[in-house]
Amino acid sequence: MFIFLDESGQFVKHNHEEYFVIGSFTIGNQSRTNKEFRKWFRSKFPKKMRTQSEIKWSATGITEELRIKTLKHIAKLDVRIRYGYLLRNNIPSLYRNKKNKIDDGVLYTNIVGEVLEQYLPTDEKEIHIFCDQRSLKGMTKKDFRSEITAKLLPYCTPNTVIQVEMIDSTSNSNIQIADWISGALIRYLEKGHLGEEFYKILKNNILSEGKEFFKQ
Repeated sequence: MFIFLDESGQFVKHNHEEYFVIGSFTIGNQSRTNKEFRKWFRSKFPKKMRTQSEIKWSATGITEELRIKTLKHIAKLDVRIRYGYLLRNNIPSLYRNKKNKIDDGVLYTNIVGEVLEQYLPTDEKEIHIFCDQRSLKGMTKKDFRSEITAKLLPYCTPNTVIQVEMIDSTSNSNIQIADWISGALIRYLEKGHLGEEFYKILKNNILSEGKEFFKQ
């Protein structure tokens, strides 16, 4: 099993967005989606963008029409989506340190783990999890990998091998697909322009209702 994930939004006030979203998907043939998405933006995006190593959902110079077409292309790749989200204002005090700042690493690790749990239990012998590079304040990448692995192992067979890696999104188009999924979902949650349309495009690929963390 291959699972790719990325996030959209911030834990602290950054702009108008109130939500933080983890978007993820699993796919049988990760090489095919990687190749197809790269081929798509090198042929369909504006010429000045086609040589870029990645094109994020939030990139300037992308029309809403192109976002819709790209989401439809992603949906046709048979990605199977699960996601989780939270309202920034609902983050519990237990995730704040003595200076009242959010323990970013611990919070991120916990919600990523819970999103991944939605794919389990499973009898898969190998689970490969890839997410974008991210600063984990108060936690090392080794700790992150260990925490995620420990959280998932109880739902797997005794001999299951779990690989958790943070990789550079510029080198893997599947992470970029996850970025587009999370970008579309946060637009929907924020009730932004065309958010409903974006969600409808992905709806049939979503395996279950998104999990809201710290719901009040």
